[in-house]
Amino acid sequence: MGFEMPTEKYSGRIKEVAIGATKDQGGTRTARLIAGGSNGLPFLPFESEMPHPPLVAMDVVDTVRMVPEQLQESMGAAVKDPVEWAKKCEGEWGADLCVLKLQSANPEEEDRPAEELEALVQKTLQSTGIPMVVYGCGFEEKDAKVMEKVSNAAKGERLFLGLAEEKAYKSIAAASMANGHGIVAFSNLDINLAKQMNILLLDFGMKPENILMDPLMAPLGMGLEYSYSNIERLRLGALSGDPVLQMPMICDCSCAWTVPEALEENPERGDPELRGVYWEAMTALAAAVAGADVVIMRHPRSVTTFRNSIKALAGGA
Repeated sequence: MGFEMPTEKYSGRIKEVAIGATKDQGGTRTARLIAGGSNGLPFLPFESEMPHPPLVAMDVVDTVRMVPEQLQESMGAAVKDPVEWAKKCEGEWGADLCVLKLQSANPEEEDRPAEELEALVQKTLQSTGIPMVVYGCGFEEKDAKVMEKVSNAAKGERLFLGLAEEKAYKSIAAASMANGHGIVAFSNLDINLAKQMNILLLDFGMKPENILMDPLMAPLGMGLEYSYSNIERLRLGALSGDPVLQMPMICDCSCAWTVPEALEENPERGDPELRGVYWEAMTALAAAVAGADVVIMRHPRSVTTFRNSIKALAGGA
């Protein structure tokens, strides 16, 4: 009698969420990407479907202050100009989408006007064709002004706007709904809070197919195992039939570049840039194996390493 592989079947399925809109759909993007759709845990083709492999988003930060010196040196002059940086993500670095982080809006630092950030988003959209996610600076009052303008400027493009948090989600949700965009719902390593965020957004009028969940990805060396467990529990809850948890997840793995051990100069640990590349790739791989449908990364070599890893996990050469 031959060996029969034990399998697990679930009653739930992750919803498919579209990111970006092509010309036929009212936008100008070169592709409309789909996240989600799985009916089981990742990379287990013998028991479940995974119609869409994890998407790779590369982040673009609009102020060079937020980019470590090692990355400024290795990624070149493009990191000093967010429009050129986004072009690199689309072309040379092969990202599926980009995440424009408007950190210069921070009222306690640069306090860049909302009108300037609106123009930046427009220029980035005009110079690139990949779908986009746009994040504010994390200050509710300022983000409300910025996201309203971004939403209007990008009408029809189906951006995803973030980050929506428990105490600061209504203005971003309203901006998203006004022009057919989606939203990224953030929760801080808490499965109950992640569910509550989705409930709040649904009650506000957001449709499930317009929500991506960000459960917070902690990097290797700073709580990765806790994040992994939280993401996996969210995915299992969704697969077990909880409709409020069945939205795809997006995980920001560029946080790996904030880990001191990843970048410190230490001859015994080798080249810090190479160490950082693998640090970020391992963080992203952990997120994908746990259940992330979109990973946000920064270094192009990290992206290559990650893509090779998930190809191998999916049974490719």
